[in-house]
Amino acid sequence: MSEITVKVLDREEFAVIENIRKRVFQDEQGVEVKLDFDGKDEFCQQLIAYLDCVAVGTARIRYLDEKTAKIERLAVLSSARGKGIAKKIMVHALEVIASENIPEVMLNAQEYIKGLYLQLGFEQVGTVFQEAGIPHVKMIKSLKV
Repeated sequence: MSEITVKVLDREEFAVIENIRKRVFQDEQGVEVKLDFDGKDEFCQQLIAYLDCVAVGTARIRYLDEKTAKIERLAVLSSARGKGIAKKIMVHALEVIASENIPEVMLNAQEYIKGLYLQLGFEQVGTVFQEAGIPHVKMIKSLKV
């Protein structure tokens, strides 16, 4: 059976995240580099997921203020999808945010995957909007801290 692990990334390992995001967002989805790499990464906690010791997924946590965190840039390589990696990344991200005593989490979900976030207790807020040419929905979740 495959082993999935998720951890907060050390800064010197950021090239691994860049590679995953490039493959998913730019190569697969056609997102412009400047939209993905927006200059905010150095202010975020970066998560990385490993499948059998191979880096296959990532997300970042950006703290908007003392009460709200935003999970962004969730990406899993196509070769590793369907194994529960995105869910594991999200669960770990929520644990990290809760450990910082942040009571609310938000994200802009690509519409096709909002079901994952609904399973994790997020609620859709508002209507569908376009971000980088892809339909998204804003979602929020309150944490018990």
